[in-house]
Amino acid sequence: MERSAAAFAGLQPNYLSCPFFRRNSYTYVPSPSPFADGSLSSPSSLKLQKQLPLASYTALQARSPSMRDAVLSDTYSETAELANIDWENLGFAFLPTDYMYIMKCARDGDFSKGELQRFGNIEMNPSAGVLNYGQGLFEGLKAYRKEDGNILLFRPEENALRMRLGAERMCMPSPTVEQFLEAVKATVLANKRWIPPPGKGSLYIRPLLMGSGAVLGLAPAPEYTFLIYVSPVGNYFKEGVAPIHLIIEHELHRATPGGTGGVKTIGNYAAVLKAQSAAKAKGYSDVLYLDCVHKRYLEEVSSCNIFVVKDNVISTPAIKGTILPGITRKSIIDVARSQGFQVEERHVAVDELLDADEVFCTGTAVVVSPVGSITYMGKRVSYSDGGVGVVSQQLYSVLTRLQMGLIEDKMDWTVEVR
Repeated sequence: MERSAAAFAGLQPNYLSCPFFRRNSYTYVPSPSPFADGSLSSPSSLKLQKQLPLASYTALQARSPSMRDAVLSDTYSETAELANIDWENLGFAFLPTDYMYIMKCARDGDFSKGELQRFGNIEMNPSAGVLNYGQGLFEGLKAYRKEDGNILLFRPEENALRMRLGAERMCMPSPTVEQFLEAVKATVLANKRWIPPPGKGSLYIRPLLMGSGAVLGLAPAPEYTFLIYVSPVGNYFKEGVAPIHLIIEHELHRATPGGTGGVKTIGNYAAVLKAQSAAKAKGYSDVLYLDCVHKRYLEEVSSCNIFVVKDNVISTPAIKGTILPGITRKSIIDVARSQGFQVEERHVAVDELLDADEVFCTGTAVVVSPVGSITYMGKRVSYSDGGVGVVSQQLYSVLTRLQMGLIEDKMDWTVEVR
């Protein structure tokens, strides 16, 4: 993991260090969340399960390096078949899977050995830091099934580094890059049957880091929990790879200078719900936000970064503390440059949308989403004659083929899960 350490060394946040409490605290324990029939997993998939005793799980750990450091609390369900769901009509909605991964932070600030547990509800003290003061972060990444059956992750190291950066800003300890990667791999392998067939979608992976210890006064929580759950997903927007339609919000703002807009903290997303809900009620797909100081520079969409295309130049707002440093954003910039485009990271004025050839969004969930129109102050501007732009399609094709292992990974971005 020398490359990971070197990459993280280049991140130099200037936040004040926060001391971590050392006293005992209430911790939460996972509690199964049975379905109507009392089972622990989707009724439609019960016929595919084969229960293995812990001895068999130990043998599985020996075969799979990614699971050697994971403890299993009960029995392990191994199947060679896919879960029995409608893979042709996957949307972006939560589907419960088999296992989740949990790791807790010891009082000395180090995370303990992680554990795979049956997916289910969790118990938490009402005074937990994450519930009272929003002390929590999350990440999002995907696993893809290749044509040969092997499983690929896309740049998981970047998610681990981003979580560590966000944890420092939020006064939280964080798993090491190695712990993060091994936890992701173990969770993916334990839920392998939920990874969609090639071309049908992906397994969305949601790592959470939260202040789970009880705290009444405003202070960092005394204990932290790292949890990963997964869900098979299809397209984020109902339009799929078809163009989406945005409206620019000029009164409400997603982030402020000096705030937490540049890290993936949970509160950033609650702040966009009001404007997003109003936009969707009017028929728009999502909201594009402006900076809160000048109210004229593009920032980002609710959960996506934004790109503007003019001739051979692709421009995107620079990362300056109020915009999330998206991993897909970073990847698209590199892919675009490799394809001969000039990419500029700078202030992008809202007026530039009037003269743009194309606009598109990027994010883990959406990958690349072409923008069909943007409405600002009552004026609607359309792009690519209402279709998918040439540049958007080109970048989408290259990136998704790379993610799914259909082309050679010259960037060394994909990681095979074994």
